[in-house]
Amino acid sequence: MKAADAIVEVLKREGVKTLFCFPTTSIIENAVAAGIRPIICRQERVGVDMADGFARVTNGRPPGVFAMQYGPGSENAFPGIATTYSDSVPVLFLPLAQARDQSQVYPTFASHRTYASVTKQVEEIRMPESIPAVMRRAFSALKNGRAGPVMVEVPRDVVGLDIGTDILDYTPQRPTVSAPDPRDADEAAKLLIDARCPVILAGQGVLYAQASAELVQLAELLQAPVMTTVDGKSAFPEDHALALGSGGNTFSGPGRMFLYTKADLIFGIGTGLNLHPLTTPPLPKNIRVIHATNDPRDLHKTHNTEVALLGDAKLTLAAVIEAVKDRLGGKLPNRSPAAEIAAERAAWLGRWEAKLNSKEAPITPYHVMSEFMRVVDPAGAIVTHDSGSPRDQLLPFYRATTPRGYLGWGKSHQLGTGLGFAIGAKVAAPDKFCVNFMGDAAFGMTGLDFETAVRCGIPHLTIVLNNSTMAIEIPHMKLSHEKHKSRDLGGNYAALARELGGWSERVADPNDVANAILRAKRKTEDGHTCLLEFVTSAETAFSHRNGAAANGAAT
Repeated sequence: MKAADAIVEVLKREGVKTLFCFPTTSIIENAVAAGIRPIICRQERVGVDMADGFARVTNGRPPGVFAMQYGPGSENAFPGIATTYSDSVPVLFLPLAQARDQSQVYPTFASHRTYASVTKQVEEIRMPESIPAVMRRAFSALKNGRAGPVMVEVPRDVVGLDIGTDILDYTPQRPTVSAPDPRDADEAAKLLIDARCPVILAGQGVLYAQASAELVQLAELLQAPVMTTVDGKSAFPEDHALALGSGGNTFSGPGRMFLYTKADLIFGIGTGLNLHPLTTPPLPKNIRVIHATNDPRDLHKTHNTEVALLGDAKLTLAAVIEAVKDRLGGKLPNRSPAAEIAAERAAWLGRWEAKLNSKEAPITPYHVMSEFMRVVDPAGAIVTHDSGSPRDQLLPFYRATTPRGYLGWGKSHQLGTGLGFAIGAKVAAPDKFCVNFMGDAAFGMTGLDFETAVRCGIPHLTIVLNNSTMAIEIPHMKLSHEKHKSRDLGGNYAALARELGGWSERVADPNDVANAILRAKRKTEDGHTCLLEFVTSAETAFSHRNGAAANGAAT
């Protein structure tokens, strides 16, 4: 068995059926010969994003896999891999490398050196006989502890060598999980019951542990409202009476009210409680904190923590549920926040009604998003956003009802990332309506990979909110724009999508938004890759955590 065949055989045994990739690497040919489907992107960064979106939807079972050329290929993949690292996504990277006698020679680019800062684990295959052990360590890192990217670099003079055996010594491993100390679970239960208004803050660790049912059970048992981080959005059903939505740079009205004016205790579960304002809500000063995570590096990292629970989110929630039940003895806490949540949500939406239902032209992005939510069942969709304005406009208002029905992200927020996410999500969940909301600047970064979805038969929907400018930069580029129109961008992206082989429409009439979305949805169901370009206004109002929108609108 040749080295490349051994690597591919390990992938097959681990359940990998799709290889996201870009030439030149011989692993592509070996994978196809073994029955694995290749999806060849237009550029490596987007190919990594596809593997990332795939892995989020599958919860890493199997992980996303991306293979690329040495040198330019691995260099160009860096932004995508940085995103998988910052968002803790289980993706396996298989870059080719220069031959071993050249791999350490200046100025050769060596992935195993360069990527050490943005991978959970990185290893170079120096001898073909080591492949079973190297791949075993790689998949162990992918399956255990905090999720994250793993890299195995394959020198190009190794791939064709014989590993020296006819039978590959490799057995797929089951993930190993642990539960927190029962004493910590009981202490957490006591604090949660005694608190006046505990708020549960759930991160994506709940999604990876597939623990949404336990999260709902604990919230109902405690009568405690639940907010998610941006990465954790969809871990708790946002149509639930106790849902506060997600929090980061923007908030729903109930989320802002409960976190900053009502809460006296935060229970962070499946989150690092990172100080990253785009994806994790900043906690109130001097708030009491219970923190549950599977990564000991998170504990006491950024907040003074009264109780720390180290373990898998599903097992942690189960332990806290049992401890709470034991302490309550069949009773419920003397609190019922659902009515207050509903009233605040109604008041908040009332303040935004003019924008959500606006018939102005150019179309406000909030009207596009509102119409999308009105006509598309979230239970049958997987929705993601791009960075910048689309993220901050969509997150507070979109109500995700099923786990992984929304892919939130943003700690490393390169423009254009959402396109690859939506394509990868559709590969992982072909029965779902997969949609990415992106701005025109983001499409300019990665839009040619729309052709990848067309060519590979991946019928998702890209929604481009085209305001022909960088609206978020209005307060930052006044002089340069006045003198050189530096903020303005241009293009007819619907026309470009048609030239790339997809179905598209350019929509300027606010009364046609809902029908256009339904037309596109039907086209994706018929197997077409679709793009809707909405001609939108330079919207600068956001539902920020401080309650003040950029243009003075009530939030």
